[in-house]
Formats: sequence, structure tokens, C-alpha cells
Amino acid sequence: MSRYKVLLFDLDGTLMDTAPGIIVTVKETLDKLGIAVPDRLERFLGPPLFRSMKDFCGLDDDTAWQAVRLYRSEYPKEQLFNSKYFDGVEDMLKSLEKQGFTLAVATSKPQPFARSLLERFGLDKYFRFIGGSGVDGARDSKQLVIEYVLDELGHPDKSTVLMIGDRQHDISGAKACGIDSIYVLWGYGSRDEAEACGAPATAASPADCLAYINEHK
Repeated sequence: MSRYKVLLFDLDGTLMDTAPGIIVTVKETLDKLGIAVPDRLERFLGPPLFRSMKDFCGLDDDTAWQAVRLYRSEYPKEQLFNSKYFDGVEDMLKSLEKQGFTLAVATSKPQPFARSLLERFGLDKYFRFIGGSGVDGARDSKQLVIEYVLDELGHPDKSTVLMIGDRQHDISGAKACGIDSIYVLWGYGSRDEAEACGAPATAASPADCLAYINEHK
């Protein structure tokens, strides 16, 4: 019997491949604001958008928030559903639900967007709670999102909680909250990033992730 009881999933790059819609909207946002589009827009996949705008475009706080607001006004119009879920993810979720795990989402994506996306693709039914950042800028780090989700779940014993994500901020956010984590390799990160951020474990596929959870006593 796994010692984990509560499983928190990242969304972008973990449950779903949302890259096409995000990248298109980031580029359109920067073009409309007259901001040079940086190389490697895939770096925007996963981290909180405000921090990405600052880190990758060199924007000050006011301009970064202006870009975030524009992005969030445009993204749901056409690109939110330009997504698909990764092969094997729904089978993993079905198995975990059947075994009685409590599943929740902890994503840097704005919470209304996350809920709409998972509802459209029929994955919302697997989750006790879907938590994300606030459209108004609240919960602008993965640590704050995780804390929020744990609060909504009634403060479960942290030794029974596992964060599942595909980027370094999932791992660092989990560590800051005092919970375990696993870095999945089917998303937008890399094995090099997993090693660099000190991920306690990795999973190459949803089936590997399921096995890790079930075997971790």
C-alpha cells in the first residue's frame, strides 16, 4: 500500500500538452505591446507568466503585469483549447481514482482557465479540487498554489502528499511546502533540469509514475 494518499498534479506539461496555444498567445501579446520576442518561447511553458515575462523579456514589474493582463484577456478566446492530454494520462488517473487516492490539481495557470480546460477534455471528474493562480495575480508562485490547494483539501498530513510536475518550480515549490515530489519527463522539462533542481525521483511515462506511486511504501 502506497504511503501517499493525496496526489497533486501540475497541468501544463504534466496532464496536458498546452504548448501550441500558450506559445501563440505569448508571441501575439509581445507583438501587440511592441516588445521583442525572445528566443526559445518554450521557456514560457510551466513557470508563472509574470516571472517569465520578467526573466525572459527583461520587463519591469509594471510592463510585465501589463503583458500578463493582455495575455490573460486573449488566451481564453481562441487558444485555451488548443491542447490535448498526453497519452497514458487518463489511464493513470482512472487507476489512481479507483484505488482511492485523493487527486487535485496545483497549477500556475489561472484557476478559471484550468477548470475550463479540464472540463472540456473530461478530466475534471478525477479531481477533488482544481487549484491555480488568480487571474488578478494572486498565488504567483507554485509554493503559494500548493499551499492554497492543501488548505482547500483540509490540510492533509504532508508526509502523505506527493506533487507531480514537469518543471523545476514544481519541485522547488513542493520542497518549500514540505511535501515530496516527482519530476515527470514526458512534459516540457528535461532530465538535465530534473538533476539540476534536485528532483527526488523522475518518471519517464504516466505508467512509470503510477508504478512509482504504488511502489512507494
